[in-house]
Amino acid sequence: MMNVRAWSAAVVCGAFVVLAAASWSPAGDYISSLGSGEIRAAMADQDADRSLLEEIRKEAKQRYIPPVDASVDRWFRAIPAYDGREVDVEATYKKALQAPGADIPFQYKPVKPAKSLESYPLEPIYMGNPAKPAASFMINVAWGNEYLDVMLDTLKRNGVKATFFLDGSWLKKYPEEARKIRDGGHEIGNHAYTHPDMSKLGMEQQRSQIQRTSQLIEQTLGVKSVWFAPPSGSFNSLTVKAAREQGMSTVLWTLDTVDWTKPDPGAVVTKIAKGIKPGTLILMHPTASSRDALQGMINVAKRKGLQLGTVSETLSERRLEAAVESGR
Repeated sequence: MMNVRAWSAAVVCGAFVVLAAASWSPAGDYISSLGSGEIRAAMADQDADRSLLEEIRKEAKQRYIPPVDASVDRWFRAIPAYDGREVDVEATYKKALQAPGADIPFQYKPVKPAKSLESYPLEPIYMGNPAKPAASFMINVAWGNEYLDVMLDTLKRNGVKATFFLDGSWLKKYPEEARKIRDGGHEIGNHAYTHPDMSKLGMEQQRSQIQRTSQLIEQTLGVKSVWFAPPSGSFNSLTVKAAREQGMSTVLWTLDTVDWTKPDPGAVVTKIAKGIKPGTLILMHPTASSRDALQGMINVAKRKGLQLGTVSETLSERRLEAAVESGR
């Protein structure tokens, strides 16, 4: 790393030029009042400052990371964009001047991509950008609530926020349970109203399924959903369009716990450990298997350096601070 003091040893030959100009320069009176030692010191400071700025600009070129545009993958469909980064030269320079003798405190600012998810409004999403070290739990809730409290406690204990996709009929039956989810700081998504096979419904029926649940979520929880998860992952182009009309993007999963088949919790953790990577969206439900595997899944994600957050956080373009600091 560069040391600010290294630039303070610059040559001050220009001091004599300043002395010669003192008789006619507008700053002549001030210059004349300084001793030659003071002039040399002032010139040395100026030269060191210029050298520091030049060094920051040079290093900034090496530290630049370009943004990643959103794209459409053959298998995973719409892949979100990811911010790049560049050194904020002015902010870095000001910080460095405040701490002479220390390593240069590089400051960064984002570089926005040219294409975002908005560029592909009718494409479903299965995963986040693979350059972003983040992952999310997608918890679809359409039946029962006996395992929900323990799962919420586990998430809270680990400081993890998830996205819960609520079936409208479940929400109508268990509004207090839904409020627990919201009050835990978790994101609320739309999971249709009666858990239908969306691909077998006409456009108006699909609109109704999504709209009824959206309205109930707003009325009951006071939040607006921005993500729609089709029940059982079954959808067609009409589904994506119907969700989009109501301000939502259609999201599915990257990894499935298949917890409805009642697998051994250890097997669930092993499966997630093998498949989880940056951008992974993990599907589960409030089941006994996921309840008992949840802590293990959280541990696996953290060991792999992934930040667990909501679907919105994982799919956002925002560059993670931890990634910036480590140079990723």
